[in-house]
Amino acid sequence: MSDWDPILKELERRRAAARAMGGPERVERLMTQRGKLDARKRIGLLFDPDTFVELGVLTGGTEKPADALVAGMGKIAGRPAIGAAEDFSVLGGSIGADTMAKRYRICELALQERVPLVFMLDGAGHRLTETRRVGRTPNDLLALADLSGEVPMVCLVLGASAGHGALTSPLSDFTIMTSSAAMFSGGPPLVKSATGEDVTKEELGGAQLCSEVSGVAHNVAPDDVAAIALARRYLGYFPLNRSGAPPRREGPDAGPRTLAGILELIPPNDRQPYAMHRVLEMLVDADSLLEIQPGYGRSLITALAFLGGHAVAIVANNPMVGAGAVDSSAAIKAADFLETAGAFGLPVIFLADNPGVMAGTKSEREGILKWAGKMFLAQRRLRGPKLHVTLRKAFGFGASTMAQNPFDRQTISYAFPSITISSMPAASGGRSAKLDAEEQARIEREQNEGPWRIAAGMGYDDIIDPRELRNALLHGLSLSEGRRG
Repeated sequence: MSDWDPILKELERRRAAARAMGGPERVERLMTQRGKLDARKRIGLLFDPDTFVELGVLTGGTEKPADALVAGMGKIAGRPAIGAAEDFSVLGGSIGADTMAKRYRICELALQERVPLVFMLDGAGHRLTETRRVGRTPNDLLALADLSGEVPMVCLVLGASAGHGALTSPLSDFTIMTSSAAMFSGGPPLVKSATGEDVTKEELGGAQLCSEVSGVAHNVAPDDVAAIALARRYLGYFPLNRSGAPPRREGPDAGPRTLAGILELIPPNDRQPYAMHRVLEMLVDADSLLEIQPGYGRSLITALAFLGGHAVAIVANNPMVGAGAVDSSAAIKAADFLETAGAFGLPVIFLADNPGVMAGTKSEREGILKWAGKMFLAQRRLRGPKLHVTLRKAFGFGASTMAQNPFDRQTISYAFPSITISSMPAASGGRSAKLDAEEQARIEREQNEGPWRIAAGMGYDDIIDPRELRNALLHGLSLSEGRRG
């Protein structure tokens, strides 16, 4: 027998204890019966087969296997990444001092090696029973903040996530929740104790509330498998880090083509709604459109796609909701989306069709001036390629939020020939200004001549046939290739 044998057996014993998580009975009871995957199965789905290498497997010793966090490195779609999954079968997935050290370490590695980071949450936050203090030490929130805008960060909420753990979500670029998940600063028992309020997990921070009301989450998936697949897909639109060039995807639909059916989709009358989602599906490369935060701020669409093989970000007004007016939730969504797209150099395509920012007492109480201003700042600060097209109407500050202004660093700026553009719609604006019939008629006539007057003064680079929308954008993307990466 070698002198190494007992040492290696002890190593394998400790590794086996960590891999067992909370034990087979607890894993079965807490995971399988609830229709969820355990932490190690989640990690297995996130990374390409046989590429995951675990780090910190012995953290927590044999009493706290992996200290309730499975973490390591591997490949996602052939590219390096770092990922971690909270293990609810071990102390409810809570965070102790050793867990914090592991969380900080993987964030440190993601920043140092310039690779994406994925966190999967299913835990109770800080571990109240662990009273050991370690003094002046860093925590993972500092590291997550340093990572912001440097590498893509994705957060998946796959169970109940509370307190410190849940803070990973707002510090990430993209948050996915499963339909049965919940996320909150403090769970129902804490709320009951602190405020006396009786509330369920769903009422406090269920997936519908987070994705449609508060906007804390971006997208919802039906289960763990779908959520993890969505995370892998999302990362495919981004470079490994802010210094890399956005990815390319070649395929049978990456070339130029006219949009033969677009004239049937978009009526020239700007008072008639139409399905902007169908326009986007027609415009981009086949099967490449991924809408981000579809349930929140629905008067505006934010999406990732491939166009001519180029990864792009799209911001488009949605005339089916509030005529496409920019309200506070739409502006918040857009500003968040633009900051992420800009950090990683994705070309941004703006498709404008709105009557301005939303007016009214409700809108003012929701801070429309502030949030529309934040959206405008986010688009103005973009340093990557920016392509604008006015489809039908663009009024007042609503036009500015959609990068319509000249001298706004657009690579290209186009308009359809039927557009109406002004400080405000002639009908409502005329009533507000108490114009007489003759002056009202003049204003309406000039608004209807909008594209020709503006094009004559080089306010747009060109007026295009709607059927040439895709090809016009491809020309702009081709021109901008020298700026990327």
